Amino acid sequence: MTQNPVNDETTCDAKPEETVETTEQMPEEETVETLAAKLAIAEAKCEEQYDQYVRAMAEMENLRRRTFEDVQKARKFGIEKFAEALLPVVDSLEKALEVTQEEGPVREGLETTYRQMVHALEVSGMTPIDPKGAAFDPNAHQAIAMVPAPEGVASGNVVDVFQKGWMIAERVLRPAMVSVAQ
Repeated sequence: MTQNPVNDETTCDAKPEETVETTEQMPEEETVETLAAKLAIAEAKCEEQYDQYVRAMAEMENLRRRTFEDVQKARKFGIEKFAEALLPVVDSLEKALEVTQEEGPVREGLETTYRQMVHALEVSGMTPIDPKGAAFDPNAHQAIAMVPAPEGVASGNVVDVFQKGWMIAERVLRPAMVSVAQ
């Protein structure tokens, strides 16, 4: 067998001596205090960054929720201005149907156009407010006149509807114009 020219004991002895020399230069208490201080600083920084992380996550969740709500509102009420512009057309068709007494192609055309218009509005999430005989609701009705209560109609109920109101997704787009029993 050949012998290794390097003595294993010499190699092993050199490393512990170096370690012993550096350890002897720094007292053990100072090293522990320094490490404890560094650990405390690192823990404080970690706690601060965790707090910032939690706040950022809460902010993102709130932003996501608000964005979702805004998109939902835009879907529901996106046609509001367009619908407001169409309501006078619906009113005109209703008046034309009231005036046109004779049966014929003109009346049939008006009825068909009116039904299509109302259907288009209903498909878009709009519903008419026709409160005849119902109790007066100041949130959905606009009182134009107070009239003596006719027989069989309770005080505070709607007697006549001058103009239908319209709602869009549970929001009043236009209140119904009504007369109310005294």
